[in-house]
Amino acid sequence: MSQSLLGRVSAVGWGCCSYSTLKSCLPILSWLPRYKLKWLQMDLLAGLTVGLTAVPQALAYAEVAGLPVQYGLYSAFMGGFIYALLGTSKDVTLGPTAIMSLLCFSVVGGHPHQAVLLSLLCGLIQAIMALLRLGFLLDFISFPVIKGFTCAAAVTISFGQVKNILGLQDIPHDFILEVYYTFYRIPEARIGDVVLGLLCLSLLVMLMLMKKSLGSDDIPYSTSSRFARKLVWTVATMRNALVVVAATLVAFSWNGYGHQVFTITGETSRGLPPFRPPPTTYITDNGTVVSFGEIVEGFGEDLVVIPFMGLLESIAIAKAFASQNDYRIDANQELLAIGVTNIMGSFVSGYPVTGSFGRTAVNSQTGVCTQAGGIVTSVIVLLSLAFLMPAFYYIPKASLAAVVICAVAPMMDYQVVANMWRIRKLDLLPFFVTFLMSFWQVQYGIVGGIAVSGALLLYNTARPQIKVSDHGVLVMELGSGLSFPATEHLSHIMHTQALQASPPRSVILDCHHVSIIDYSVISEIRDLLRQFKLRKVRLYFARLQPSVLKVLLAADLQDLVYTHSVDAALQMESGTSSMTDANFVQSQNGEEMFDAEQKEFSNSADQ
Repeated sequence: MSQSLLGRVSAVGWGCCSYSTLKSCLPILSWLPRYKLKWLQMDLLAGLTVGLTAVPQALAYAEVAGLPVQYGLYSAFMGGFIYALLGTSKDVTLGPTAIMSLLCFSVVGGHPHQAVLLSLLCGLIQAIMALLRLGFLLDFISFPVIKGFTCAAAVTISFGQVKNILGLQDIPHDFILEVYYTFYRIPEARIGDVVLGLLCLSLLVMLMLMKKSLGSDDIPYSTSSRFARKLVWTVATMRNALVVVAATLVAFSWNGYGHQVFTITGETSRGLPPFRPPPTTYITDNGTVVSFGEIVEGFGEDLVVIPFMGLLESIAIAKAFASQNDYRIDANQELLAIGVTNIMGSFVSGYPVTGSFGRTAVNSQTGVCTQAGGIVTSVIVLLSLAFLMPAFYYIPKASLAAVVICAVAPMMDYQVVANMWRIRKLDLLPFFVTFLMSFWQVQYGIVGGIAVSGALLLYNTARPQIKVSDHGVLVMELGSGLSFPATEHLSHIMHTQALQASPPRSVILDCHHVSIIDYSVISEIRDLLRQFKLRKVRLYFARLQPSVLKVLLAADLQDLVYTHSVDAALQMESGTSSMTDANFVQSQNGEEMFDAEQKEFSNSADQ
């Protein structure tokens, strides 16, 4: 009887555990069972609003990636479906972004087949990172590197669209050459494109400023005033779609009268993309077959940089909106959602995607309640692909350029430079290295910034702050932890200021910041203890943490002397306290003394 009951309890426990695990892998199981009908209205509204923003942006970002515009839409719909299943943020929307489009172009140079294969490989790397719980690696990309990259990307992307505003063709894509030839060929600018592009820019900026000036909803307004504000907010939110539609109608009208005064998008593939595996080889224009290995070799280090930047951008956005809207996200689950999105996106001819800050902000501000809003957005994109592709023929490139410029302009954050200068000037070094190198090659800027940040981090580890004070005895307080790169620095200071002094002086090493100690440090301490003994002075260890004390005692260091406080060490050195009175012990019967010290540490902590 009892055995049967135990079996039933075990089965229930196993069932709960497996359902809990399933919920952690499929977050949709957390919100779908408690979905409310009143949430549907908000999710539909948010999804529709974001969809009307996503369609023109996807077309524009495909231009940034150097791909036919339909590839932007191919990349824009899979994220909504996958993220609804796997994502942990109700606000995040996945799709093409300016930064990922720029990175994609820097790698594949506008070749659609390579861009689709890049999406598959990036997705696999991201999914494997998620399964191995490697999200912590993103912590090694510092804020100055991120800001340096985003500022440089904003400048590169914005200036890259100037040629479309001017209606210029065949401008080199290398940034330096692009700047030179854009200015050199300004006399060739098409008046129609310039006028339309500047008009679109003006309208977008005006609508954006109108949206910002609406004020707080907490201020009381009349019914008519509230309706007017809501109407303005809606129009301003959908400004990208409205401006592109208006510009398309203008271009269509002029073309109808036989006047081709604008540079238009031109012929695009119609209908939904076929669902098929991404191509692993392709044939060049001269008939040469490029193998899978050669394609991957051509990607080089960018095959690591792009997945990392995609993850970084999306998780940063998810964390920001989770904090703003008071919920938590799972970083590793976010990695999985992005990875699976890129994998599945490659089967519908999509290029790499990530979280979009602008569309996520629209999603949040519109009041989305669950990840179902992303499904609505994806449906809007699919409907555009199915029915509106013929209309995309007449979209002026100048209007898409205006959309891109207004989307990336807020990324140029000048205030961050002043903040770094005021808080820690050394952070400007990785910022400017990343910023400047990104104009050479975007991926080099990121790698260079990370290398400089890593060098600064290693330097701080190897040169910890050591505060030296003279109390008759030298007291050296370590400002941070002690690890093997810092041993030579510590040893140098002790030799120059204590052992080589005339006469030699005792040292009290205040170790209350030291929580980890390694074999290299133990070896250096053993040598220092011998040097101090030869000169008939003493090296004291004060305020050791229990974990460090245990390691020191296990190392069986001869003449090791330690205490709980600097004052006790000073008393011992001055002769006003005996070893027992000062709670000093030497490294004999080490394990037994460690137990006594451990007990005393515990008593001190309790008090």
